[in-house]
Amino acid sequence: KGDLICVSGDLGGAYIGLLFLEREKKIFLESPQIQPDLENESYVIGRLLKPKARKDIYDFLGEKKIIPTSMMDISDGLSSELLHICEKSGVGCVIYEEKLPINEDSRKAAYKFEIDPTACALSGGEDYELLFTIKQGDYEKLTLNEQISVIGYVTEAEQGAKIKTKGGNTHSITAQGWNAFKK
Repeated sequence: KGDLICVSGDLGGAYIGLLFLEREKKIFLESPQIQPDLENESYVIGRLLKPKARKDIYDFLGEKKIIPTSMMDISDGLSSELLHICEKSGVGCVIYEEKLPINEDSRKAAYKFEIDPTACALSGGEDYELLFTIKQGDYEKLTLNEQISVIGYVTEAEQGAKIKTKGGNTHSITAQGWNAFKK
């Protein structure tokens, strides 16, 4: 309880890249003579097609002697991975919508599909960024790395997993991402 919840990089871009590729595939299947139009969306498409393992974050944590209290990659969406950590650790959490790292290119691309960038960050998978928790005493060491965002904190299990919106509302976090074990 009290640990800080952190993520590396930015979230939601790979999901939006997938939307562009699926749209273009559908158009191609209907009209093979039409060339793909990816609207100069190289950032979000690159997030999907060229994921990077975040060894730089691992190295940074080691250099600063920060030992995460939990860690996993974000392959199934932030909300899903956050719920896994909470369940396995017997805790709850609070995250803040305004703290979610969303790249401006991803945000603009989401608006082209008329979808909420926050929903993409919470539920879109395949970003392969890192989700981890650290002791509050390590916070000052993190401020040196612009690739790490503190998005919330760990609470008692009874409080559940919550997100506080920019508008001041609080909602339960639900997993919308892929579940490889669901039947």
